[in-house]
Amino acid sequence: MKTALLPARPYSWAMKPLTSAQTTFTILPYGSFELRIEHDLIRNVTPDMLLWWFQHIGDTMEHEGATYPRYLIWHPIDHIHWELTRPAPGGGAGVGAHFRIVEAFGGNMDQLVDSTEEVIKLDRNGITLVVRILGKEVYRLAHQFIPVEGGTLYRSRMQVGRESLLGQWLINPIMHQFVFTKAMGQAWLKHNVEEVGNFESFLPELYHTYGILGFSPCLEGFTG
Repeated sequence: MKTALLPARPYSWAMKPLTSAQTTFTILPYGSFELRIEHDLIRNVTPDMLLWWFQHIGDTMEHEGATYPRYLIWHPIDHIHWELTRPAPGGGAGVGAHFRIVEAFGGNMDQLVDSTEEVIKLDRNGITLVVRILGKEVYRLAHQFIPVEGGTLYRSRMQVGRESLLGQWLINPIMHQFVFTKAMGQAWLKHNVEEVGNFESFLPELYHTYGILGFSPCLEGFTG
């Protein structure tokens, strides 16, 4: 179980500030949280690069003279572990796969998330992850990729909880007290702005080296 904060990985870029994006945090009528981000332009990154990234997120990469799991470079402070707990029906990290994601927003273990999520959409238009409990969806994170001149517009929407009477009286109070608090929601907005902004600092070169040339060292279910 990878639940301890790791030493920060070296990185040479400045992470984008929260103010670089447009963000909202709304409590919906039945009490679930809705968080939206319209990110700053992801420069020199295409939707095809983003699709390739998520399809190969479990691989390794060379960075600052060492080899790392790619997930640990995507956010070199907050990310702790990524694992493919169930491959897609066709294999790998596609639709139907389950990702285990461990991260601590702001490098703060009080803001720890350790979640296993199902991929229900992954294509050049975006990725969507969900969590279900007893068949009921209680979490959804959708990222949309829109190609524009100079890069990609990246829009994110997270919903934590369920918009129903069951959500209002049982699921949402439990989730928002013990799993994903309001404070964690505010911290996630900053984390995701940084995470998505980091793409433009490493993904074009990584894609040119491994995606276009076709070489992709793999570390399935890595233990970083």
